[in-house]
Amino acid sequence: MTGASVRDALEAAVDALTAAGVEDPRLDAELVLGEAMGCGRAALVAESGAEVPAPAGRRFGEMVRRRLRREPVAYILGRKGFRDIELSVDRRVLIPRPETELLVELALELQPASVLDVGTGSGAIALAVADELPSCAITATDTSPGALEVARANAERLGLVDRVRFLEGTLPEGENFDLVLANLPYVAERDWPALQPEVTQWEPREALLAGPDGLDAYRALIPGSAGRFHRYAGQRAGALAVEVGEGQAEAVAALMREAGFSAIETRRDLAGIERVVVGRVGGEPWAS
Repeated sequence: MTGASVRDALEAAVDALTAAGVEDPRLDAELVLGEAMGCGRAALVAESGAEVPAPAGRRFGEMVRRRLRREPVAYILGRKGFRDIELSVDRRVLIPRPETELLVELALELQPASVLDVGTGSGAIALAVADELPSCAITATDTSPGALEVARANAERLGLVDRVRFLEGTLPEGENFDLVLANLPYVAERDWPALQPEVTQWEPREALLAGPDGLDAYRALIPGSAGRFHRYAGQRAGALAVEVGEGQAEAVAALMREAGFSAIETRRDLAGIERVVVGRVGGEPWAS
């Protein structure tokens, strides 16, 4: 694409990406061309007749070829925005999704003194809570050493390394919290073939698949987490909130009831899907 104008380079990329079945070809083309040229999308529109410099053209061409192989734009750029922070991401971690912001919003609503983020991945939830709730003590766990490397690097880059403690595993032995948040694998094996290639070919399979019905990870987490809350006035009080797949909320709520959680509720995402299930232990969390 060397020597082409911004307009021509974008149109050629959009045509190729459309033919490859990419969902948002123009947006993706603008994002990668902006990256190649070191400018934002608005500047591309304003300077659509400008020539793409040769080095930027070569870089743009390589990024378009990667996108044609259905590599997600976030991995091509190496970053993804999440609420008010920007996270470095690569194939060791899932790309943060907007619906996961519901878990951060719940933390802001409840104002816990301590939070455990289980399955932290890139650190999105833990680091967003740390950024927006400075008084909260945060622990983040993951069973993947590679994911923890990414999360720790994000904490360092964001200046939050002293705010979040990262541990390998799931539930820290002998520790209690006010709020437990989890975005664990919840894709059912039967649904895997229908997912987009960006997911099945590029994102970490172990962070997505969770058995025949997608609930294996929550069957393991929910019973064990029921006793992991601080005691107030002699009783445990706290909340567990988990992100779930479409159609899974009722089954996850049943798992919470069986484990002793009460006042169970669901939160819907912008598409109207029951995306987060919240269960409480004891009375209102952190009541004195």
